[in-house]
Amino acid sequence: MSVDCLAIAAHPDDLEITSGGLIRKLVERGNRVAMLEMVAGEAGTAGSADIRAQEAACAAEVLGASERLNLGLADAHLLPDLQTRAALAQKIRDLKPQLIILPYWEQRHPDHRVTCEVGYDACFYAGLSKAKLDGEPHRPRKIIYSTYYATSAPAQFAVDISDQFERKLEAIRCYKSQFPVDGAPNRVFIPGVDIFEYVRLRDRELGIRIRVGYAEGYVQKDLLAIDDPMQLGGVSI
Repeated sequence: MSVDCLAIAAHPDDLEITSGGLIRKLVERGNRVAMLEMVAGEAGTAGSADIRAQEAACAAEVLGASERLNLGLADAHLLPDLQTRAALAQKIRDLKPQLIILPYWEQRHPDHRVTCEVGYDACFYAGLSKAKLDGEPHRPRKIIYSTYYATSAPAQFAVDISDQFERKLEAIRCYKSQFPVDGAPNRVFIPGVDIFEYVRLRDRELGIRIRVGYAEGYVQKDLLAIDDPMQLGGVSI
């Protein structure tokens, strides 16, 4: 069944942190959103592939995603090879999304960086009529990139997620193996910073910049097309 948006990340919990607000907002506006991870997260310090799959299903339900998928590739060994590209391209053909969300192309974690590269290439490959894939050729209309893990990357645009922010935190809390909610410290995102505190401060800071409560930042590689500058959001002065 086709979806309007396919959000792609490397590991379970990445999408909740980087794009949970946008995913929930799209759902609330009547869009079908699928969430897909490249690996199961079995190489992580805490949890297991099975546990993280259960947590991912919980988070998808909280956000209202239509489908949660995992390619089951090797955690910490993700490569931008033909097999990986073809596997992801097949999902793009199957789901036929118009919007793709990817991680930013400069990343500390190699799996995140590869996911961005493979994601873009898979979008192109899925549209080739002679590609060795099932189904009809399909390419998404738009690809956007979350700037969340790339803290030095300036966002081109910000999405107001004020109404969705608490639901985003609820989805992150589904990952109890990664982020305990019993008072134990969650200093795993940046050493010495609690994950929930970090998410709240980061989204709040971006929200302040566009004069709303909370926001997530994104970029796109293509030139941003504006039909009517009178309808641009935000305040300049």
